[in-house]
Amino acid sequence: MRHSLLAHASLLALATALVACGKPEDNKADAAAQAASAKAPASSPTTTTATSQSAKALLLSAEDLHTLDGGNQASGPVVTGSLLPEKRADLRAEVSALVLAVLKENGERVRRGDLLVRLDDTSIRDSLASAEEAARASGQSFEQAERQHQRLKTLQAQGMSSLQAMEDAEVRRNNAQSDLVAARARVASARQQLTRTEVRAPFDGVVSERKVSAGDTAQMGKELVKVIAPETLRFEGRVSADRLPELKAGQAVAFKVNGYPDTEFKGRVKRIDASANALTRQVEVLIAIEGEAPSVSGLYAEGRIQTGDGSGRLPTVPESAVQTKDGRSQVWQFKDGKIMRTEVQLGERDARRGHYAIRNGLLAGAQVLRNPGSNLVDGQIAELAKAGTAKGG
Repeated sequence: MRHSLLAHASLLALATALVACGKPEDNKADAAAQAASAKAPASSPTTTTATSQSAKALLLSAEDLHTLDGGNQASGPVVTGSLLPEKRADLRAEVSALVLAVLKENGERVRRGDLLVRLDDTSIRDSLASAEEAARASGQSFEQAERQHQRLKTLQAQGMSSLQAMEDAEVRRNNAQSDLVAARARVASARQQLTRTEVRAPFDGVVSERKVSAGDTAQMGKELVKVIAPETLRFEGRVSADRLPELKAGQAVAFKVNGYPDTEFKGRVKRIDASANALTRQVEVLIAIEGEAPSVSGLYAEGRIQTGDGSGRLPTVPESAVQTKDGRSQVWQFKDGKIMRTEVQLGERDARRGHYAIRNGLLAGAQVLRNPGSNLVDGQIAELAKAGTAKGG
């Protein structure tokens, strides 16, 4: 029994010594682990974030950016229409005849009085010759009746002829005079018809449209050629009747013309029609072009009428640059090496160019992304790529 108690005590003392010997190493290991874990969260994410931001700087090219200029869109009503000359003439056949020759082609310059189209005048010349012969015969008859009347008038004064004979001679003289006047009128009409077989330019201008060729039969009223004066071009446009209260004569107009994509033309409202079109509910507006003008008639034009004091001209952004979030319009502005989400107030949309006017939120000179993606971060670092550098990010 005593030996058992001694053995048990010896084992307990040995276990205690082993625990005391192992504890400092375990404590040191635990302390080292705790110190390492305490330091890691404070330093490692910071280094990773800095490295990530530097690696993900958004590279932009000049084509990615749109710069707002000082204002290239007026805020007034849209006006659409065509460029048409104030001075234009549709020359039509005034006699029915065969077309012998067309002497001018489309686009050729003409001067007033130049022969454009010649019609067959054979039958008209025959009619003229007949009318002239009839006038000559009527003239002889009148002269003979006049002499007879004067003779009988003298005899009657001498009592050698009756009053009835003198009155009959006077009637014959008057009838012959009427026949002579009618014959001369037929001659004048035939000569006028003869001149109508030659179609001449009514003013200096350009042949804009040729409608006949040699060999055609020109019926009376058939259109032969059109002549215009290009220097008298004006913008004949139409405006929605809803915007009529904003319009008045003298307002400035800025417009674009198909065929001249890089040129903005200027004009002023000259006249506003007193009635609207019954079908389209649009009002015709006549705009006089100021300064440089196109040289081709009939081109489509579209612009805006400046209805304010001149401050209505607004900068614009492409439609692709605008995003909508929570019912608000925004663009991504590139400024100070970063891209920033910027809310803007949009004006009217230019349907022809696909641009929106910016009423508020950005000033002239600001740069925005033309086609922003959906993964952009507000405040993200960005820089312009040098020529030959691939776009990244």
